[in-house]
Amino acid sequence: MDALHQGSCLCGTVKYSVSTELKALTHCHCNMCQKGHGAAFASYASAPASTVSIVAGTQMLKGYESSKGVLRQFCCNCGSSLFWSDAKGAFSQWISIAIATLDSPCSPTKQKHACVGSKAGWYAIEDRHPQTD
Repeated sequence: MDALHQGSCLCGTVKYSVSTELKALTHCHCNMCQKGHGAAFASYASAPASTVSIVAGTQMLKGYESSKGVLRQFCCNCGSSLFWSDAKGAFSQWISIAIATLDSPCSPTKQKHACVGSKAGWYAIEDRHPQTD
């Protein structure tokens, strides 16, 4: 399986590859993403879980169930948020990748903002991408 994308955490301990194009680039403004990333929003793109491989640092990848069935995974050495998945939802076979952890170029054609009803009051969305609550 050839990798189209590679990524890693801040310290470089956890490395991953993705063998397909990433889909559904979403900038999520929910409170959990804000807390999990320490930022106004988190940007994720999705791929079938079967196309994502951890190539180094598997033992350093830890998970936190932020709500029922939702697993957020991060490097336990540097704290980088890497993945998000919903084992019980409609997209249980997919994994969302924190796009800023990519080491390879990614040029998504479609993007959107989600959960804008809970966006940070100090951040103004000023791009052309669709917005949903």
